[in-house]
Amino acid sequence: MADSNTTTLAMVGNCDPSKKQWWIFLVSSLLTLVGGVLLVLCGQLIIAIHKKVTCRTKVVHVGENHITEETKDNETVKFAEKQSDSGEQKDDNIGWVTAAKDGAGELISGQTTSGRILVVFVFFLSVASLIVFFIDADSCDNLAMLGNCTKVEECVEWETATTSQVDLALNICFMIYFFIRFIAAQDKILFLFEVYSMVDYFTVTPSFVSIYLDRKWLGLRFIRALRLLNLPDILQYLNVLKTNSHIKIARLLSRVLAFWLTSAGLVHLCENTGDPWLHIPNIQPLTFWECGYFVLVTSTTVGYGDIYCKTTLGRLFMVFIIMFGLGMFASAIPEIYELVQSGGKYSGSYKCEKGKRHIVVCGHITYDSVSSFLADFLHKDREDVDVEIVFIDKRMPHFDLEGLFKRHFTQVEFFLGSVMDAKDLERVMLAKADACLILANKYCDDPDAEDAANVMRAVSIKNTCANIKIIIQLMQYHNKAYLLNVPCWDWKNGDDAVCLAELKLGFIAQSCVAPGFSTLLANLFTMRSYKVVLKSFLDRQAAWVNNAW
Repeated sequence: MADSNTTTLAMVGNCDPSKKQWWIFLVSSLLTLVGGVLLVLCGQLIIAIHKKVTCRTKVVHVGENHITEETKDNETVKFAEKQSDSGEQKDDNIGWVTAAKDGAGELISGQTTSGRILVVFVFFLSVASLIVFFIDADSCDNLAMLGNCTKVEECVEWETATTSQVDLALNICFMIYFFIRFIAAQDKILFLFEVYSMVDYFTVTPSFVSIYLDRKWLGLRFIRALRLLNLPDILQYLNVLKTNSHIKIARLLSRVLAFWLTSAGLVHLCENTGDPWLHIPNIQPLTFWECGYFVLVTSTTVGYGDIYCKTTLGRLFMVFIIMFGLGMFASAIPEIYELVQSGGKYSGSYKCEKGKRHIVVCGHITYDSVSSFLADFLHKDREDVDVEIVFIDKRMPHFDLEGLFKRHFTQVEFFLGSVMDAKDLERVMLAKADACLILANKYCDDPDAEDAANVMRAVSIKNTCANIKIIIQLMQYHNKAYLLNVPCWDWKNGDDAVCLAELKLGFIAQSCVAPGFSTLLANLFTMRSYKVVLKSFLDRQAAWVNNAW
């Protein structure tokens, strides 16, 4: 037993396993943050002083006179300062600093192929770094004599620690990517306090400190799980996610997964380190996945009680984890279930049968607007309307609207999507449709904003299919002028705009000129079924004949 303890407490280089030095890793990360902020502030101060001195000492030629900073003519000095500032701005615009900033911005953006490759590559490196952390935190079975968990903080020779070497190589890549993001950032100070910058401070810096101390500390390496929040963007770059429902599901799952892994890592660190202010460590050896199981059952309000926090820090953090976890799980899980359940129902494509026509209806899709439209479009006076109506909207239909669709299932279909997405327009067979109707919200608070949204829908539809006939509802008459800028908009081809305010004011004006005009038009255009009118007329005639006799 003595030999075992002696082996456990043996010195590894300059590392003494009987001492806790986790605070050195934290201080190094904080010093990196503070040093970065000070360097940025000093750089900005030097640039400001340089501009001020250059502005004061630069000689500007105005005509034949030479003007210096000692000139007492204030207007001329102001002119010289303006000329100096404009000259410096031109130099900056064409300088290497601006070129480097633009190049770095292209590298970290998803607009170029190289940028997408770099972003995807860094994401996979983050996943690899997280896997290395899982390997290091896989078990915590051996405890030293002083209660230190050898898997959280232990003395190791860096030359023989394979996982430490791999982690250092990954962190070097993250450091290079950090500097690229720093160069491309518009506001350097705000960049230093971003979430992903904080992740780099507390994961990259300790890996270099561990080489000097011959000591490995798991520390805050688990916060690499926050990189999983980029998973939806990565899947879109790889063309895996194509529909809005799939993107929403991926975002919700990435948030839940990142929260779960980060919370589990925090509990794992607290329980395996113990409260730092106690002389006798109150360590509870738990593996990372045991902590993950504990966070999951606690956040979902199950709480079996087989695992619980024994340290004060662990209990304190669990209070906040429970508060955030309850809200996240309570909102995310039902939403994911609803998206998965309804995604298959409304995410298909319209099957256009040969010889059958259809129209596409979009815009303000609610129970009131759809019921009014169907009551008029499918009225009995129109006899047999052999046209199918395809509704498309980015919001899930409510129960009343879904019931309305079911009552008219022979002529009505609904698809979940957006007319701003060309792929969703292909799903509803827009190119083969007879027309596209854009409904407006007649009870909106901002008519101009409603018209602007409908005009943008018309632009998207025309960009996808230039020959489609569009009938759009507008609230304000002056917004008709924007339709002239819509590509391929042609009044002669059947494109038309129905302005509700124009119709109302027109009827009022004509009623003033000819009283009763609006009533006449209402009687002419009011839909009445011929069969119903004839039946009521025959009933009244029969009753009159019976009473007469």
